[in-house]
Amino acid sequence: MAKTIESWNCSPQCSRIAYKRRKDEEARHKKLDEIVKKIPESRDYIKVSEAYALFGIGKDTIYRLIRSGAISSVNAGTKMTRVSKEELAKMFPLRSEQIKKQKPKPKLYSLEPEDCYTINEMCEKYHMNDSTAYLQIRKYSIPTRQIGNYVYVPKEEIDKLYE
Repeated sequence: MAKTIESWNCSPQCSRIAYKRRKDEEARHKKLDEIVKKIPESRDYIKVSEAYALFGIGKDTIYRLIRSGAISSVNAGTKMTRVSKEELAKMFPLRSEQIKKQKPKPKLYSLEPEDCYTINEMCEKYHMNDSTAYLQIRKYSIPTRQIGNYVYVPKEEIDKLYE
């Protein structure tokens, strides 16, 4: 469990482990993409490892489908089993490519006093302490605007948070 609101991991050690797992997963996806690029479009029967790279299904699943007769295969010798690419395409979708995390587009807020709650109004409406309000504002990255002694928070974001 993360110890603070802003942290994703419980400790620096867990953070390093998570980083290594992310990098290993990226390397695995890159390796699978290279295998997929080498498969000719004209070939009807592909290797089991190529099927794994192309469709993202496990090798054990492919062999189980072969044994049950759900897909046709050709055994050209030891470690030379070929499966029908067409039949696999009917059963499974292609492996989705790794989606890069894109930064979300910044939301545009109206921070005019008419469209906002003050911290006191927010606390009275939702029956909370002002320290809790500030904690939630930081946790969910809600923008604020200070005019004089008053801190304004967008009504739409607060209402959406406490629905």
